[in-house]
Amino acid sequence: MQIIADAIALGGLYALTALGIGLIFGVMRLINFAHGDLIAASGYSLLIAAGRPVLAAVVLALLAAVVLALGTERLAFRPLRRADPASLLIASFAVSVFLEKLLIVFVDSRPKGVDFLPGLAAPVELFGVRLQQLQVVTIAVSAALLAGMTWLLRFTRIGLEMRAAAENFRMARLLGVRANRVIAAAFALSGVLAAAVTVLFVAQTGVVAPRMGLTLVVIAFVSTVIGGLGSLPGAALGGMLVGSTSMLLQAFLPDELRPFREAFVFLAVIVVLLFRPQGLLAARGLRERV
Repeated sequence: MQIIADAIALGGLYALTALGIGLIFGVMRLINFAHGDLIAASGYSLLIAAGRPVLAAVVLALLAAVVLALGTERLAFRPLRRADPASLLIASFAVSVFLEKLLIVFVDSRPKGVDFLPGLAAPVELFGVRLQQLQVVTIAVSAALLAGMTWLLRFTRIGLEMRAAAENFRMARLLGVRANRVIAAAFALSGVLAAAVTVLFVAQTGVVAPRMGLTLVVIAFVSTVIGGLGSLPGAALGGMLVGSTSMLLQAFLPDELRPFREAFVFLAVIVVLLFRPQGLLAARGLRERV
């Protein structure tokens, strides 16, 4: 049960990160590597809010991620909206490097400790099994956010517009969908998801650093490829599978092979893509049309 809880908790973090990347790719066909810097900005917001009430720190982290996401969309990506995917990808790298260096200049390149939510380290007993409260909270928050995103995309107007734009953006615009509104909403939602990941991740690690979101984003990108680029359910599924597989390998691999668990994870990715190059849940908007 402990191993299963660890696997689900890590998979939930990866799923939320992958969903944030999948939202932007769905509406813009942009792989936003600057998503990791939203996580870092939220992390430093928690550092600034140290000693204040938890709710105030969480709100500050949320505002930092959402404002930065909307700012990068307006200043960096909107002028390149008609550019080809390669140009958008290069711009994404450029924005990521710029934001990272900006943090290093104004803060520091060294990691800093943050004692955030220390009370969640206490154990709790569920069904006869002792787990950390943080694991239970991580699983609950991840499940709630994934359910909330599902509801928003299925039962709200903005969700319908985002799904339509993900399937065929040009046709959606011809039918009256406002491009600026939909894309801004996608970036804002990605900021919300980045802030949630930051809160849970910093509570687990107790450390913030300018490059703290890079590993999460790389793994989340792999997760979106496994799940199916452009498919939001696929992104969440891919993140859950990658996180769970990584934790299970950590638990069951021999001691001498555990340092190489990422190699086994990526080997599994290669195997999946050999048989399903379009991903587990291919997006309808990217399927070949006859």
